[in-house]
Amino acid sequence: MSSKLKVLQVIPKLGYGGAETGCYDLAHYLNEQGAKSYVVTSGGPLLKYIDKKKVKLIRLPVQSKNPILILINAIIIIFLILLFRINIIHARSRAPGWSCLIASKITRTKFVTTFHGTYNFNSPIKKYYNSVMVKSDLIIAGSNFIFSHIKDNYLKYLNKNQKLLTIFRGINLEYFDPSSIKSNEELKLMNEWKIDKTLSFYQKKIIIFPGRLTSWKGHEMFIEALNKFKQNNPDKLFLVIILGSDQGRKIYKKKIQRLIEQYRLIKDVLFIEHCKNMPLAYKISDIVINCAIEPEAFGRVAVEAQAMEKVILASNLGGAKETIVDNKTGFLFKANDTNDLSNKLSHIFELDETTLKSMGNEGRKNTINKFNVEKMCFSTYSEYKKLINA
Repeated sequence: MSSKLKVLQVIPKLGYGGAETGCYDLAHYLNEQGAKSYVVTSGGPLLKYIDKKKVKLIRLPVQSKNPILILINAIIIIFLILLFRINIIHARSRAPGWSCLIASKITRTKFVTTFHGTYNFNSPIKKYYNSVMVKSDLIIAGSNFIFSHIKDNYLKYLNKNQKLLTIFRGINLEYFDPSSIKSNEELKLMNEWKIDKTLSFYQKKIIIFPGRLTSWKGHEMFIEALNKFKQNNPDKLFLVIILGSDQGRKIYKKKIQRLIEQYRLIKDVLFIEHCKNMPLAYKISDIVINCAIEPEAFGRVAVEAQAMEKVILASNLGGAKETIVDNKTGFLFKANDTNDLSNKLSHIFELDETTLKSMGNEGRKNTINKFNVEKMCFSTYSEYKKLINA
């Protein structure tokens, strides 16, 4: 049956986010299973890594929310479905979702969506726009949190003929593998980031905070908590690396910088805009932070940190509650609570190396068992086959 499976995935852009890497991984996996794999996208940095022998790539402006372009894209997708005899069309975002819905209805092609985020729905129009993600034959939720979110907020759009299920996002465990990184690579990165190697190896803990600079990621709250931690633990040495681009949010970045200056933390906090090798960034760290003040659909940072055998400290919202086993593979703190975050940070600093190593090992096991990319791809592929055999 796999030889007859022809899947067209549609995604606005192929960047480095969870939805994009999931699309990329699945596209190549399908080919390995003997299926035909097609991706429609407007562009993105991941394009250059796609193996053109395995995946047929089609460029369309599917990132646009313009109703006319959505309709034009739908017409072109209809043509692609007929030309390549596609039997599954999989939309990974709302704007292309509408194009795919139209195309699937006209061609009677099985339609799949992956609900990647909570999406803003503060108006009836916005909610209806989002509802395209639950108008498919198969709705995939990236976490149990998203599954519940769909049930709680989009129930009126669902019907008994649809299938809604959770398939956890997966990460590439060969890429996020601490044993694959050499010590000279760590030294090179530390030199590049001008980190004092003597202090970092023997006294100072490196705390890494990955993620783009945007208010809901909780940077301000983290700096407030860091100030309390330093006041309560004047003998503890640390270096915080805020790793992520401001993506044009210059005012927000300046706000964080002013807060750092106000609390005299300038020597303790380092801003790094981009890192090409995230496993290496995790490897040189001791603690990984995720301070989201709004629920994340999945929380990829927490999973990547565990895969790299690092202790993760995250707010108890959204997907993090599913990906982290509290007190075993990491720690959860009360969201937006600077005192609890400061106290949990103090607790981690008191843990001995044996305990930290044990937590790291448990974190790696957790990702292997639940969040590996092979499992995600196999589950999705299996659901595709059920759909076309129904």
